[in-house]
Amino acid sequence: MRTITTILTSFAFACGAHAIDDADSRLLVSREVARNMQGALKSELLEAISSAGPVAAIGVCQTRAPVIAEQVGNEAGVRVWRTALRVRNPANAPDDDARGVLVGFAKRLAAGESADRLEHFERGTDGSARYMKAIVTQPPCETCHGKAIAEPVRKALAERYPADQATGFVAGDLRGAVVVDWPRISDTGN
Repeated sequence: MRTITTILTSFAFACGAHAIDDADSRLLVSREVARNMQGALKSELLEAISSAGPVAAIGVCQTRAPVIAEQVGNEAGVRVWRTALRVRNPANAPDDDARGVLVGFAKRLAAGESADRLEHFERGTDGSARYMKAIVTQPPCETCHGKAIAEPVRKALAERYPADQATGFVAGDLRGAVVVDWPRISDTGN
């Protein structure tokens, strides 16, 4: 399956969004895009923490996460962003559709469903599509998103995000989701 996804993703990236108009292909590419986004961000976060401490990781989320999302999205011809029910940055607040999916993810997780299975894909009647992959809190996330946040981190968060709602999580909680939005068919020139 990994080989099929890699081949399909390579094809999709080479052709751009114009060539991808069936739901199965978009789903496979969306999974890969979300995985790439999260992998690149995690790598930069862990590097920042190990080299300069957790306060540096806040800067990575603030400045690098949007750049990584844009780069990964541009490669596939999609918009990539992160959202949550409790956001740190108000610009990442979910729209109504995303909020509904996030509430569903939280219910499914609370009912014991595996975090690996928490994804959603929906195609619009206009040819647009949206994929969402849940982000579940991992132990390192608790450094900045947990219940017991060290004072230097808490101070840096208050300075950068005065309206922060994204604390109080424990490992295993739903933290949010990566969202992959595909353009309408008319937006791609098809």
